[in-house]
Amino acid sequence: MLTHIHIRDLAIIDELELELGPGMSVLTGETGAGKSILIDALGLVLGDRAASDVVRDGANKAEITLALDIRGQTTVLQWLIEQGLDAGDECFLRRVIGRDGRSKTYINGTPAPLQRVRELGEMLVDIHGQHAHQSLLRGDTQRQILDTHADNGERLERLAVTYHERRVLSQQLQELTNQGRERADRIDLLQFQVQELATLNLDPDEFDALNEEHRRLAHAGRLKDAGLAAYLALYGADDGSLDTGIGKVISELTTLCNLDDKLSEPADLLGAAQAQLREAASSLRQYSDDLDIDPERLTWVEARLSDIHDLARKYRLLPAQLLARLTELEAELASLQDPELDLEQLHARLAGVEADYRLTAQAVHQTRAAAALELGKAVTGAMQELGMAGGCFEIAVEYLDEDHASPHGLDRVEFRVSAGPEQPMRPLSRVASGGELSRISLAIQIIAARSISISTLVFDEVDTGIGGGVAEVVGRQLRAVGEQRQVLCVTHLPQVAAQAHHHYQVVKRTRQKKTRIEVVALDLQARVEEIARMLGGLELTDKTRDHAQEMIVRAQTL
Repeated sequence: MLTHIHIRDLAIIDELELELGPGMSVLTGETGAGKSILIDALGLVLGDRAASDVVRDGANKAEITLALDIRGQTTVLQWLIEQGLDAGDECFLRRVIGRDGRSKTYINGTPAPLQRVRELGEMLVDIHGQHAHQSLLRGDTQRQILDTHADNGERLERLAVTYHERRVLSQQLQELTNQGRERADRIDLLQFQVQELATLNLDPDEFDALNEEHRRLAHAGRLKDAGLAAYLALYGADDGSLDTGIGKVISELTTLCNLDDKLSEPADLLGAAQAQLREAASSLRQYSDDLDIDPERLTWVEARLSDIHDLARKYRLLPAQLLARLTELEAELASLQDPELDLEQLHARLAGVEADYRLTAQAVHQTRAAAALELGKAVTGAMQELGMAGGCFEIAVEYLDEDHASPHGLDRVEFRVSAGPEQPMRPLSRVASGGELSRISLAIQIIAARSISISTLVFDEVDTGIGGGVAEVVGRQLRAVGEQRQVLCVTHLPQVAAQAHHHYQVVKRTRQKKTRIEVVALDLQARVEEIARMLGGLELTDKTRDHAQEMIVRAQTL
């Protein structure tokens, strides 16, 4: 439940703090005092969209902070844990709205997207606005009220998932059916191409290796002769080889080193060069001996290269791209041959999903039908108490064929009402009297509020258009709801205000040309004065005060 509200620089509020307790609390005050601004502030911090003009003139930003006691609210606690947010006995929500229209939202001090704040807010506070009867005319609102009363949350989640899967499978089946022979022809072509490329059995580095081998085999004779000639020139000839010549130079220099030590360095360098020359000669001799002239191998390599080039030209690729193309074709073939895309299997899967959808939709229909009877009787009873003697309320739940399938099931939900015993049942949208619609809306809201699990309910002048004994009944019913959960009610009716457990007065004060809103918690005597004011009259008399006190005392003893 709400325990604390702090508002700074919002509209005509410079700063306001309000402590709240359990039970039914009312906010009253003169017209234009700013009662509904408090409700607007609640909506903003709970995720409503904000405009820059909500910031008080002269301020750079508006701030709203809520503290809520969430002990025992396991759903809220579990949600906070799943989101990685601190979860204790209290939850803090904060909204900061800048002059430029940008805003920041926080949950327990941690920045959070507005959508996430809105999701949490829907679990904490339920606000019934003064124009709720207008949204009540919409079919989706009527269905949501009925589903809440029927506790259809989990069933509807399953229904939505099944509906989505059903639609996806239907689209896939339609696409495959439309493709028809084109898909089969594509599979045949892919199978041939994959087989053709796979038969080539090309290794990743084979093409480069074959080219290198082909160059060597095609010039094997020349390479062998050149290698042997180089060997002989370096070392192999008995006379006139480089090795022999260098050997003579080294011998001569070594002898002369005795005469001049400076010749030792070039002699040593020539000795090292002679060693490398002999190593090169040995390598050339080995190369010439190992090099085979193999016409058969050359013929095979040329044929293999020819096959590779022919296939590359056929597919308009470079030889090095053939393996990548094979991989692409195999992937496309696998996707077209995917069992999930098989027509027969798709038909079978779709039939199973459709059966699941029907069973779930039927279960939802049954719970709606049962809840419709229960809610219809309860709202009818409330209508009698609200001064609509002989009035009757019912909820029609019509089960449609599968052409009308939706994520919400196969039902058409319609609220119907009769204003009197001789009046026929008509759709709520065709009720002519605005006063009747307001009372019916209030009856539905009060009855529906008893079935929801949210701990805090806010009613913003939902009692507009009623008065007298009916207003007292409304107050009693709101007080009864307040016995089970926290109720915050903005009202202009003394009969409703007298029923509250806690009474707060909203006062607008002007000082030094600045307007300020204050919220004052009223004690018994102050409550008497405020309710006497609400009863009317330019001057408060003792008789009016006695009447106000009697109303308060009677409310506490009922």
